[in-house]
Amino acid sequence: MKKILTFLKKELMLTVSLAAAIISLFITPPSRALLTEIDWHTLGTLFMMLCVLEGFKQENVLRPLAALSARLKTMPALSLFLIFGVFFSSMFVTNDVSLIIFVPLTIQLFREAGQERFILPVISMENIAAIRGSLLMPFGSPQNLFLYGQSGVSTPHFMLHMLPLCAMSAVLLVIFVRVLYRRQPQAPAAIVSRFAGGSWDPARRPRRIAYVALFALILLTIVTRTSLWPAAVLIVVAVIAVVNRRLLKQVDYVLIVTFFCFFVFSSSIAGNPHIADLLTRAVAGREYWWAIGLSQIISNVPASIVLYPFTENFAGLIYGADTAGLCSLIGSLASVINYRIYVREYPGQGGQFIKVFTLVSWAFFAIVVIPGLLLSRWPFF
Repeated sequence: MKKILTFLKKELMLTVSLAAAIISLFITPPSRALLTEIDWHTLGTLFMMLCVLEGFKQENVLRPLAALSARLKTMPALSLFLIFGVFFSSMFVTNDVSLIIFVPLTIQLFREAGQERFILPVISMENIAAIRGSLLMPFGSPQNLFLYGQSGVSTPHFMLHMLPLCAMSAVLLVIFVRVLYRRQPQAPAAIVSRFAGGSWDPARRPRRIAYVALFALILLTIVTRTSLWPAAVLIVVAVIAVVNRRLLKQVDYVLIVTFFCFFVFSSSIAGNPHIADLLTRAVAGREYWWAIGLSQIISNVPASIVLYPFTENFAGLIYGADTAGLCSLIGSLASVINYRIYVREYPGQGGQFIKVFTLVSWAFFAIVVIPGLLLSRWPFF
């Protein structure tokens, strides 16, 4: 029991989702209809993505990026490379995985360069880059994956609607970096070769090829919206079982169970006519602000799941969910991951992280929140 309580305390988002699911079942008793309302497609796709991305991480598939970053000579150039490494990689490997890859690398490189004072502002900007870069693609973040699946629009149509926010964010990130190094525009980044990214083990080449091939299969499954997605799940499991079955034990099942619990909560709430009517009247026309506000309590992924059934303005919901992560640490699961990585390296510095993170994120949020609101009036359908 003590181990269970320790685990639930550590995985706070899972604890909240589990409590919400249990409470909701007293509001709307469980039934076969409830099971059919759960988005199994999204859960299956998320499982496939987490499997393959864990393989990417273990096999250091992005090693060439680490090698290239170690060759840069100035801190502004290094910072821009790392920030936009997160920005663009998050579009394809999700925002949390991009942070898992680049934040530890950033800390190592900045330590080696003797520029630790820039670590916090730069990884705060990497956090922004992960949130704003990932919004361009349907599979860039868990909430985008869910909302894209519900929308029924094509991938090019989805990207067209997300492109203005993504492009504006890229320009702002460049400006933020220039402001950070305004007093030292040529600050040196002296990094030795031991951080050049290591080397690939030739014997593990089949694994890397398998993971890349499976990643292509997953993207094809998402983009085509094929009804054969259960077959894709079986293929992913079968291939991984052959090349590295231990990986299946290392997948982030906590995130999958968290999603499942919030799906149960959302379906149960939507199944109660009185609550559904109340939320429909409260949310309709205010989706953008509801998504931002509710995300500060339960994070943007569950907020998207909970609010979707009561949404009239889809654009307002998705723009709000993709902006919510800029407000607070709770607003996005990616931010929590960033925090965890930093405090493992600098125990006792959590308060300083929150201070710098909040300052940088709110400066960015203050600039993009109104353009996001205006864009939310551009009909998605």
